[in-house]
Amino acid sequence: MYLPKQFNNTDPAIARRIMREHPLASIVSVGDDGFPVLSHIPLHWQAVSLWGEPASEHGVLLGHCARANPHAQLLASPSQALVSFMGPQAYMSPGVYADKQRVPTWSYLAVQAKVQVRIIDPQTDRDRLLKCLIADHEPSYAQQWRELPASYTAAMLNGIVAFEMQIADLQCAVKLNQHRPEAHVAMHAAYAAGTSSEQALSRWMEELGLLPQAPTKV
Repeated sequence: MYLPKQFNNTDPAIARRIMREHPLASIVSVGDDGFPVLSHIPLHWQAVSLWGEPASEHGVLLGHCARANPHAQLLASPSQALVSFMGPQAYMSPGVYADKQRVPTWSYLAVQAKVQVRIIDPQTDRDRLLKCLIADHEPSYAQQWRELPASYTAAMLNGIVAFEMQIADLQCAVKLNQHRPEAHVAMHAAYAAGTSSEQALSRWMEELGLLPQAPTKV
C-alpha cells in the first residue's frame, strides 16, 4: 500500500491491536483469469500456529470461508494472498488549520499483510479453529456449540474451508496528521465530539502522544 514515511508505523503491537480490534479482513487473491478475487472474512490473529508450531515474527491469521465460495478453491491451492484490515477512519476538515490554504483529507489506521495460505483439513483441527473465533467474539457460545448434535456440527464443519495464514510481510499505516502538529489540538477536539469512529481516532491520538503535554505544576 502507499505508505509515506510519516505514516509508517513499525510497532508490531499497534498492528496486532488493529487486527484484533477490527477482525473483518479483505482477502485478495489472483483468479485464473488474472483478475483479483476478494472476500470479506473475519480472521483471528495469534503468535503461534494452530498446532503450536513456531510462526513468523508477525504471527498467523486463522479463518474460514464457505466451501461454496469460489475463493475457497484459490486458497486451497498452494498460494499467497494479500490481507487488509481497516481500523477506525474518518474525514478530516481543513477547518482544523489556522491557515486557510488547506484541503480536506482522510484519517485512518490500516494493516496490510502478505500471507502464505495453509489449508486446515482434519475436522478436529477445523473445530479447534472455530473455537478460537468463538473465544474472540462470543465465548459463551462455546457451550452451545459443544451441546449441538454431532451430525449437525459435522455438517457445518464439512461446509467450510478452514485455513491458517502465515504472515510473511506486514505494513501498518497510522495516518493521523502526524506531520502537522499545529492542527492536533483542533483535530482532536473535532474527532472527540464526532461519530464513534471519529472518537476512536481521538483516543488513538491520545495514546500515541500526539497532543501537547500540559505544563507540569511546580
